[in-house]
Amino acid sequence: MSSAFDVLGIGNAIVDVIARADETFLTRHALTKGSMMLIDEARAETLYAAMGPGIEVSGGSCGNTMAGIASFGGAGAYIGKVKQDQLGQVFGHDLKSIGVAFDTPRASAGPSTARCLILVTPDAQRTMNTYLGACTGLGPADIDTKVVAAAQVTYVEGYLWDEPEAKKAVLKAFDTAHAAGRLVSITLSDSFCVDRYREEFRALVRDKIDILFGNEAEIKSLYQVDSFDAAMEAARGEAKIAALTRSEKGSVVIKGSETHAVPAAPVAKVVDTTGAGDLYAAGFLYGFTRGKPLAECARLGGLAAAEIISHVGARPETPLKDLM
Repeated sequence: MSSAFDVLGIGNAIVDVIARADETFLTRHALTKGSMMLIDEARAETLYAAMGPGIEVSGGSCGNTMAGIASFGGAGAYIGKVKQDQLGQVFGHDLKSIGVAFDTPRASAGPSTARCLILVTPDAQRTMNTYLGACTGLGPADIDTKVVAAAQVTYVEGYLWDEPEAKKAVLKAFDTAHAAGRLVSITLSDSFCVDRYREEFRALVRDKIDILFGNEAEIKSLYQVDSFDAAMEAARGEAKIAALTRSEKGSVVIKGSETHAVPAAPVAKVVDTTGAGDLYAAGFLYGFTRGKPLAECARLGGLAAAEIISHVGARPETPLKDLM
């Protein structure tokens, strides 16, 4: 079946503001290193004022994945909500300029475009503080069913479960995709996110999801076990395909009785881990939508992740198609 798009991403449309910080900054502002916290607009303003010099770049977990798909040379589309404001223009321009179709109507009223204040400590860990703003307006009416039906895979971020209307939008997209004979995929996003929606996520994995993405902490949280091996075997019993990342240990892809362990791609120096999982998903899905074997999909994922952690920011600086 032919398709206009390799991957349709649905996510929180967020502009990242990335700055370096030390441990004392995190302590002073009561931040948990390595976590993602949802904050209100007042807290966003306070943190932004206290942060050092930052770089602004369009982000959002799924937006980063779609940028990766485009960098490989894949055809992508994106659904996410921004406002008609400066950051909303930045987000839309950044996606369209790299060739990702983005036609979700912009909100004319309500909260401003979302931003994520990312503090990168010297150990390359990132601590994220997210003001969701206009993202919270995403709902079923924003799902263009023609675009869903035209994409081989619809990929979403688990973070969308934080808003009831966004969750309804995702479920509408999943049902539309399956009705059109297409596949759906989700990333677990964050172990704290898994803690909030564990039972719903497990039901999704069993009943709807074709490709599951998660890191070691997330998959252990999903199945409430202490070891990666136990989590992997639990996932094997419920997931059709699961691609599980393990930082410097590479990744493991499971499908039925198959297990494909793929080492991490070499990286000279880890500068910033922001977006590593997002870009792994990009490489994997790019390979998958081209019919590559699962181990090769994982290798492409690792390649993209290695590029992204070698610099600050969660979108590729070197065209990923040149690295293949």
